[in-house]
Amino acid sequence: MFLEPHFKGQRSGWIEVICGSMFSGKTEELIRRLKRAKIASQRVEIFKPMIDTRYDDAKVVSHDSNYILSTPLEHSSHLLKFTEGVNVVGIDEAQFFDMELPHHCEQLAMRGIRVIIAGLDMDFKGRPFGPMPNLLAIAEYITKVHAICQHCGNLATHSYRLPGESDDTVLLGEKEHYEARCRTCYLMGNILNLKT
Repeated sequence: MFLEPHFKGQRSGWIEVICGSMFSGKTEELIRRLKRAKIASQRVEIFKPMIDTRYDDAKVVSHDSNYILSTPLEHSSHLLKFTEGVNVVGIDEAQFFDMELPHHCEQLAMRGIRVIIAGLDMDFKGRPFGPMPNLLAIAEYITKVHAICQHCGNLATHSYRLPGESDDTVLLGEKEHYEARCRTCYLMGNILNLKT
């Protein structure tokens, strides 16, 4: 069996995914990694979905108000237009992108680019969210971050949508619409909602 040689000097790219519930520090960690890459004089480009206008139209902003400038995109295929000569690509709120995002991230990694992605792994119903499951499957590195449950203080893994809010999968917002909850408090809240 003949194996293709790995050529010396070949630039190797990879995919990192930062996932977790709302208020778990995903964007904060993404910004930290991207700023470190900039300090190392690497060429960095940051992207977010055009739909995400909660804090700013063009900035990626954490709940702690840290931010980094980004380019809003309507479709993940546009990533390929803005990454010539780039060392590191950052993508925030990946769950809101189209299902082709994993394919385009793989293309970037094959070009030798480090791709760092942050996004919710589950929607408010506890289901895998958008392209995130496929991104987790192809990533070389995965970091799952946790919030603290606002009811019991345990590690929070779920984004609980407060009662009376829309049932649409996508509802942009933060503390006025959502709470971080552990598995038990999340399930208890949903059971109580069904009874009311």
